Amino acid sequence: MHTNRIKLQITSIVCIIICNFSQAQTHIINQTSIDSARFSQTRNILNNLSVNGFEKKVFTNGNVNIPYRFLLPKGFDLSKKYPLVITFHNSSRIGNDNENQLEHLARTWIRDDIFNKFSCFVLAPQFTQRSSTYVQDAEGILTSFPSNDAVQILALIKKIEQDYPNIDLGRIYLIGYSMGASTAQNLLSLAPEKFAAMVSIAAVPDLSNLDHLRHKDIWLIHGEKDIDNPYIGSKVLYKKLNGNSKLVFTTFKNLQHNNIVIPYLLTDELQKWLFSKHL
Repeated sequence: MHTNRIKLQITSIVCIIICNFSQAQTHIINQTSIDSARFSQTRNILNNLSVNGFEKKVFTNGNVNIPYRFLLPKGFDLSKKYPLVITFHNSSRIGNDNENQLEHLARTWIRDDIFNKFSCFVLAPQFTQRSSTYVQDAEGILTSFPSNDAVQILALIKKIEQDYPNIDLGRIYLIGYSMGASTAQNLLSLAPEKFAAMVSIAAVPDLSNLDHLRHKDIWLIHGEKDIDNPYIGSKVLYKKLNGNSKLVFTTFKNLQHNNIVIPYLLTDELQKWLFSKHL
C-alpha cells in the first residue's frame, strides 16, 4: 500500500513539472492494476469508518427536497476561512435515506489523516433520481445533462454560504465518481465562475459550455477498459479543451468502471491537488 502511494506521488510530481514548462494540457498514462485483495481491503477500510461526523440535513426549495450530509472542519474556528468540497455519488446510491450517498470517495474525507490535514467543509447531497442524464450527440458520443434537482445544488450552496460565512468562496471544489462525476461536470458547466477546481472520475462528459471551461482547473480520471461510462467520453472532452494548461487527464490503462477510484482512496493525491487550486 505504501509503495502504491509513493508511485502516485511521483506521478503527480512529474505532471506538475510538465505543466509548468509546456503550458499545455497534461495526459498521464498509468499502468496500475488492481487485484481482488487490494480492491476488498481498500473498500473495507473505508466502510469501517464512522460517518457520525456528517450531520444529517435536508434542503427544501419549493417542491424540491434534497437530503444531504454536512461535515464541519476539524477544530472549526469561527475566525478562519475553510474550503468547501462538494462530493457527488454514483447511480447505485440513489435514494432518500440520507445514508447511502456516503460512498467510498465521500468517506475519504473522514479518514483520520485527511480530516486532520485538510480542514474543510464537505457537502454530500443525495439524489432521489438520476442527477445526470445521458444523451448521444451527433458524433455518437454520450453526453450528460443535469437533472432539475442537480441544478438546485447551486441554491443549496448559496444557502450554506449564508449559514457558514467561514466558507472560502475562492476555494469551492467539485468531485464525483461515475454519475456523480457527470454531475460535477454539469455544475461546473452551469456556473464555471463559482468553482475553483473539479475532479471527475469516470464521467459521461458535459460538452455544453466548453468555451467557459478553457481556463478551469480540471482533473479527468478514467479507466481505458470502462464500458459503463465509455472512456472515449473523457478523451473527447480532453481534446475539445485543447490548450487548457490547467487540465490534467489521467488514463488508467488496466482499470475499468468499478475499480477506477481504488488507487486514490487511501492516498491524499486528490486532496492535495484540489487544495492547491483557487479562483
